[in-house]
Amino acid sequence: MADFRLIADRIAGDIASGRLRPGQQLPPQRRFARRHRIAPSTAGRVYGELVRRGLVVGEVGRGTFVRAAPVVGQGRALVEAATSAPVNLELTYPSTAGQPELVAASLGALLRTDVLAEAMRPGAADGTAAARESAARLLAVPGWRPDPAQVLFTGNARQAIAAALASLVRPGGRVGVEELTYPLVKEIAGRLGAVLVPLACDAGGVRPDALEAAHRSAPLSALYLQPTLHNPTSTTMDERRRSELARLVEASGLPVVEDRVWSFLRPGAPAFAAHAPGLTHVVDSLSKRVAPGLTVGLLAVPPDRARAVGVAVRSGGWSAGRFAVEAAVRFEGEGVVRRLVDAKRADAARRQALLAEHLTRRLAGGTGGAVRSDPAGCFAWWELPSPWRADTFTAAASAHGIAVTPGTAFAVDPHRTPDAVRLGLASAPEAELARALRTLADVAAAGPPGSAAG
Repeated sequence: MADFRLIADRIAGDIASGRLRPGQQLPPQRRFARRHRIAPSTAGRVYGELVRRGLVVGEVGRGTFVRAAPVVGQGRALVEAATSAPVNLELTYPSTAGQPELVAASLGALLRTDVLAEAMRPGAADGTAAARESAARLLAVPGWRPDPAQVLFTGNARQAIAAALASLVRPGGRVGVEELTYPLVKEIAGRLGAVLVPLACDAGGVRPDALEAAHRSAPLSALYLQPTLHNPTSTTMDERRRSELARLVEASGLPVVEDRVWSFLRPGAPAFAAHAPGLTHVVDSLSKRVAPGLTVGLLAVPPDRARAVGVAVRSGGWSAGRFAVEAAVRFEGEGVVRRLVDAKRADAARRQALLAEHLTRRLAGGTGGAVRSDPAGCFAWWELPSPWRADTFTAAASAHGIAVTPGTAFAVDPHRTPDAVRLGLASAPEAELARALRTLADVAAAGPPGSAAG
C-alpha cells in the first residue's frame, strides 16, 4: 500500500517549486487516485495531509485548490510566530510519569535467557491458557466477563477489528457504522471490499430507527460500534439505548463489533456485549492502557465464532507476537495495567480541566462553536463557529504550529462532512496543551482570512 505521506511530500514539492501554482485546482480525488494508482481512500488521506500542512484548501462543491498565500489575519493569535516545536493534537496516546520505570520492572523477568527463548516462539491466535485467563480478567466489567476460551490475540486493535470484520463480511457486504467513525475503519473496509453505511446519531449514539431503516433497505452484514467514549465525539450510550439496539440486532441476527479501546477511562463502563452476548465481538487493546509500542490486540468473540475469527487472524497475518502476549500477561498479573490506568484516568481529568479553562469557557456565551467532551476522555470534538470550515481551520492551526484532525477524517459520507475538528488532549505536555488551546480559541475568534471577523 502506498504511503500517503510520501505522495503528499511529492505534491508539496510541486507546490514549492511552482509546478503547481497558487489558486490551481487539484483533480478530483478519484481521478487523482487513478493517476497515481492508489486507492480512493489513500487519495483522501493525501488531500487531508495537504490541508493539514496548509498547502491547499477545500471548497465545498468546488474542489481543492493550492493555497494562494499563507494564512494571515488580524488579532494577536494570528500574528504570533509558530513555535519551533509543533504541538500535535492529532495524537491520542495517554502517558504518565513513571510509566517507563513501571513497565521496565515488569519486563525484566522476560529477559532471562530461558524465558526469552520461549517468548520468541511464533504466537498462535488463541495464545495460551494463561494468556486467555489474563485477558478475560482485563476485559471484565460489571455485568459481563468473556469466556477465556473465546479470547483471541492480534498485534493491535486495528488488526482485531479487521479480523472480526473479515470473518463476517464478504466483498460488497454492508457494514453499519456511526456516521462519524474511527478513520482506520474506513481503510479496513476499503481493503476488505466492504461498504460502510453511515447511521444517523444523536446525543445518545446510533439512533435505533436509523439502524432499522438501513438494515431494511438492504441487509447489513455487521454493525461496528464505539458505545463508550466514541471517537471523536466522546458520546457514551446509556443503558436504554444499548438495550434498544440490542433488541434490534438480536431480532435480525446482526453481528456486532464493539470497540472498547477507550472504555478503560470510565470505571465500570458497561459492555454492549452484556446485552447481546451471542452476537457481539469485543475489541480492545493495551495501546492506550500501556503504550502503543507495547501493545497487543484483544478479541472476545461469541461462543460459536472462535474458529472462524481465528482463521481470519491467521490468514490476515494479524497474530500477536508471543513476546507481546507474554508481556501483556505480566502487565496484568503484576498490577502494572491497573496502576497505569489509575494514573491515566487522573491525567485525563487534569487535561479536561485545561480544556474547560483555556478553550470551552473562553468560547462560552460567544460565537465560538460547541465543544463536546467527556470528563473522563482524552479528546474533544469542536463544532466550529461560522464561517470557519474544517479544512481552513486546520490550515490556520497548522500555521501556528498546532496539528488538529479535521472532521472530514471521521465522516463516512463524503458529501456530509462536518465543520468540526477533533482535539487530542493526551499526548502534548500540559503546559503546551494549555498554550495551544488558548491559541486555538484566539484563532477561532479572529475568523478566517477575508471574513468579517478576520
